[in-house]
Amino acid sequence: MSKPYVIGIDIGGTNTVFGIVDARGMVVASSSIKTQKHSNIEDYINELYTETMRLVDANDATDKIHGIGIGAPNANYFTGIIEDGVNLPWPTPIPLAKLVSEKFGIPVAITNDANAAAIGEMTYGAARGLKDFIMITLGTGVGSGIVINGQLVYGHDGFAGELGHTIVKRNNGRLCGCGRTGCLEAYCSATGVARTAREFLEIRKDESMLRELPIEDITSKDVFDAANAGDQLAKDVFEYTGTLLGETFCDFTVFSSPQAIILFGGLAKSGEMLLKPLRNAMDKNMMGIFKGKVRVLLSELKEADAAVLGASALGWEAKPLEA
Repeated sequence: MSKPYVIGIDIGGTNTVFGIVDARGMVVASSSIKTQKHSNIEDYINELYTETMRLVDANDATDKIHGIGIGAPNANYFTGIIEDGVNLPWPTPIPLAKLVSEKFGIPVAITNDANAAAIGEMTYGAARGLKDFIMITLGTGVGSGIVINGQLVYGHDGFAGELGHTIVKRNNGRLCGCGRTGCLEAYCSATGVARTAREFLEIRKDESMLRELPIEDITSKDVFDAANAGDQLAKDVFEYTGTLLGETFCDFTVFSSPQAIILFGGLAKSGEMLLKPLRNAMDKNMMGIFKGKVRVLLSELKEADAAVLGASALGWEAKPLEA
C-alpha cells in the first residue's frame, strides 16, 4: 500500500487528540493540543497542522497519509461543516473539512465526535460483535452515537442522535450550552457534576472537603477525589448524577432497544461510584419488556483511542475536495 496510514483527530471541548493509525487499526503514535487555546479557527488549524506534521515526520510517515478523519462536536458527515459547536471557542458554522484539507493537502472526512467513538468501539472495543448499541461520551459535554442493525444513525441531515440534549428536567432546568434548559448534558457531563457540587454546597450545611476550594473552581475531578476519600456530599453528587443517567437510559432503551450502552470519557472512570446508582435506577425504571436485556459497559479502549480510531476509519473513505 503506497499510503498505509490515516490520521484520526478527535476535537473535544477541552483537548484535541490526534494520532497516526495503520490499516490494522493500530495507533502508531498520538499527541494532543488544547482546543481552547486559540479564539481564531485559523490559528488553531495552524497549530494542529504543525503538531500533527511533527508527529508524522517523527514516525517516518511523510507522504504516506491516505486521508484524515475528524470527530468533532456537531460535525456534519454529509457537509463537512461544524454547524453549532456549543463547547468550542470559535464562531460557527465552520467548514472544517475544507479548511483542514486545504491546510494539509490531504482528503478529509468528519463526523460527530461521539459517532467517531462509536465507530472505534464497534471496530476495536467493547462493541465488537454488537449490531445494536448506544455509545455515550461523558466529557465536557454528553455525546452519543446510536448504532442500529450495524449502522450509525445520522438522520436525513446528519445530526441524529443528540441524546445529550434530551430534556431531563422540564421545570426550572439548568441552562445548557445549546441554549435550551434542562438538557442531560447540563447535569451529567463533567461540567454538570461540578455544577451539581456547587448547588449542593450552596443549599446544604453539612461539612465537605469541597468547601476548602473556591466554589467556582471546583471540577468533576475534585468531586471524585472527595467522594473517593469518603466525603458524603461528594458521594451524593455521584448518586444524583448516576441516578439521572440511569433513568434517562431507560428512555433511550424504549427507542432503539440496544444490546448495550457503552460509557466512554473521563467521567466514566468514576467506576462503581457512578455505575451503582446508574444500574439501580435502570432496574427501578426500565419498562418490563426490556428488563435485564441492556448491559452497561465501559469502553475497552485506552483514553481517547476510541474517538481517534473511529475518526481515523473515516480517513480511509475521505475523498479529495472538488475543484
